[in-house]
Amino acid sequence: MSVPHSLLAILDQGPCYGYQLRAEHARRTGADHPLNVGQIYRTLERLERDGLVERGDPDAQGHIYWSITPAGSEAVAEWFGSPSPRARAGREDVAAKVALAASLPGVDVAAVVSLQRRSSAAELARVRRERDDAEQAGALSRSLVLAARRDALEAELGWLDHAAEVLARHPDHVLTVALATQKPRRGRPPRP
Repeated sequence: MSVPHSLLAILDQGPCYGYQLRAEHARRTGADHPLNVGQIYRTLERLERDGLVERGDPDAQGHIYWSITPAGSEAVAEWFGSPSPRARAGREDVAAKVALAASLPGVDVAAVVSLQRRSSAAELARVRRERDDAEQAGALSRSLVLAARRDALEAELGWLDHAAEVLARHPDHVLTVALATQKPRRGRPPRP
């Protein structure tokens, strides 16, 4: 998720100070870990530089409230009015790790897949329990985030099962790739 846009969206509801933004972000996004306060202030300073927020004067407790500008409100509307980008194909960590293991001699790719599958299944069970708890507690934001994570883990387990089937048909590591003998040139790599 875009941290700058999420902070702008919260500020579009009214002025906030840094720790308040941190708490609101965690509460509204169902985040596992709250944002780092330093990251919030660095982001606010960039947003101020870009004319999307304005810094107020400190209050009696020393809190500096930040307010959104009209340009910031427009940026929020554009963000909510456009789809979020997906991770580029081939950039998923699990798939890349399995593909790499399958291409290297001496790596037990079946063990790599099996270990990942056990880990993903355990995580799925944890997420399902946590989602049930969140739903019972009426924590809608958290429940939605956990439902998305559950669906992603279910898809990952399906892919791992598929990968295990494909790799079982190639027990001799037909995919094993030797190091290239031609050294790459410096600079931009050639297009495939």
